[in-house]
Amino acid sequence: MLRFIWVKMLSPLVRRPSLLQVAALPWRRRKGHLEILLVTSLDTGSWILPKGWPMGGRDAAGAAAEEAWEEAGVEARGLCAEPLGQYRYTKRLKGEVPMRCAVDVYPVEVARLHDAYPESARRRRRWMTRQEAAGAVSDRSLKQFLLTMPDLPEGGGQKIP
Repeated sequence: MLRFIWVKMLSPLVRRPSLLQVAALPWRRRKGHLEILLVTSLDTGSWILPKGWPMGGRDAAGAAAEEAWEEAGVEARGLCAEPLGQYRYTKRLKGEVPMRCAVDVYPVEVARLHDAYPESARRRRRWMTRQEAAGAVSDRSLKQFLLTMPDLPEGGGQKIP
């Protein structure tokens, strides 16, 4: 009986490849120092990067910029077509089913923050230094990503028309 449960039910979940999500790393420089904008998650209120599933009709960097707008009110000045890196976490799907996700992180230079945006009533947002952000997030993989990510160059990415 236990073998049946493992082979037919649990083993496929464990061996399933990670699902891919995209995240924005909204950033700015203040007095020469990098600041990162974090938002709270909808379910636990923990600090995270704006993230979501890839979107039809948008490349991954564009989808990350859209998530930054919807979840944090970010008007992007520039973004990079290549991800800055990746982290992994376990997402809880409906019914509390755990699903492993790989998250490609795209830096999004912030031109302006809007007060009215799609999820403004459901999330908080806060500028933090890299070290503050790493201390604020609860996910170990995201924390490690924030501590070890490459520095962002001045100018940060392609300009958005």
